[in-house]
Amino acid sequence: MGSYVTGLGALTPLGNSVAETWEGMVEGRSGITSITGFDPGDCPVTIGGEIRGFEPTDYMPRTEVRRTDPYARYAIAAAHQALEQAGVKPGVCPPERISVLAGSGYGTTKMDAEAVRLFDTRGARAIRPYMSTYGAVDVVTGYLSVEIGAMGESFAVSAACASGTIVIGEAHRMIERGDADIVVAIGAEDSMSGKDLALTAATRALTSKYNDDPAAASRPFDRARDGFVLSAGAGAVVLESESSVRRRGVAPLAEIIGYGGASDAHHVTAPHPEGLGARFAMRRALAAAGVPGDAIDYVNAHGTSTQLNDRTETLAIRAELGDRALRIPVSSTKSTTGHMIGAAGAVELIACVKALETGLVPPTINCDDPEFPEMNHVAHTAQEHALTTVMSNSFGFGGHNAVLVVKKC
Repeated sequence: MGSYVTGLGALTPLGNSVAETWEGMVEGRSGITSITGFDPGDCPVTIGGEIRGFEPTDYMPRTEVRRTDPYARYAIAAAHQALEQAGVKPGVCPPERISVLAGSGYGTTKMDAEAVRLFDTRGARAIRPYMSTYGAVDVVTGYLSVEIGAMGESFAVSAACASGTIVIGEAHRMIERGDADIVVAIGAEDSMSGKDLALTAATRALTSKYNDDPAAASRPFDRARDGFVLSAGAGAVVLESESSVRRRGVAPLAEIIGYGGASDAHHVTAPHPEGLGARFAMRRALAAAGVPGDAIDYVNAHGTSTQLNDRTETLAIRAELGDRALRIPVSSTKSTTGHMIGAAGAVELIACVKALETGLVPPTINCDDPEFPEMNHVAHTAQEHALTTVMSNSFGFGGHNAVLVVKKC
């Protein structure tokens, strides 16, 4: 028994909706620019993927906007888009059968920084009462649960770059177990702050040689890649049980048929050199879906544009899909969006749903000199393919690996 996708929502460096984001991906347009939201100072990285032109009061009262961190605003906005498309509102389902899950790698970074600033400069009495609850990663699930009357399970996950995929996978499992009929699953990140940029740059995982050419910076699978580009964003999906879809008479957009997770148990930042954690996650996702590797028509790769990830992920895909990996498209939409950390997996699942819907595979831009020429990385230009079943990979610092298998309805 699978779970059905009935609503999508997104804010990304490509645009503040699913339509704008998908259009940017398919057109091969880069959302990476020189950072304007803050001064990077002496950080060796001065580029990123920012959210532009976003008006949070379109989704939240002004009083709530003032209280919330940008991470929460992005998440709530994406969730509203998905809920609207799905037609989910209070009363459509018994409240105890509706759940809300959220994932983020960094969480409420700006509010955390503001609380520290207030304490250091003015003392404990300067801390505002709402900062405790609104400064937690799970503020998103609490806020949305109240809004839509969701009385099922709600919680937040933090697993670095795999967070968005993990919350969707857990939402899928809840529906499979019969614990929920409707689950809103959100991955969100506000990584565009001086602190987060500097912290991530200190790991030497970010590209630093394309500051003068931001659009060329994210180049998964290209020989000249030298790190990923940090971005902000949010992706949200509404998942439903088959009985809920039938009862409400809604047309599902796609079906999630398998989810698998695994850990590298190797290194805090470097992937397993043989891609074992990624392989185990892919294998488990295929087993849960009940399909062989030969059934996969497209892989939306984690494809971060780091030397290590792209190499080990390619090894893992080749190992688990065999010769099929040489006959299908394997592209990375991070080439256009940059790496949205906790939002990445959710937005990339949305890309998979749109690919199934349109028959278009989004390109890997900047893949000028592929390290793995035997693979079809859909370099530069979108391709038309007959797609029935696709895979989305997410791997994160800490050795987190999460994979979804999605089927056309």
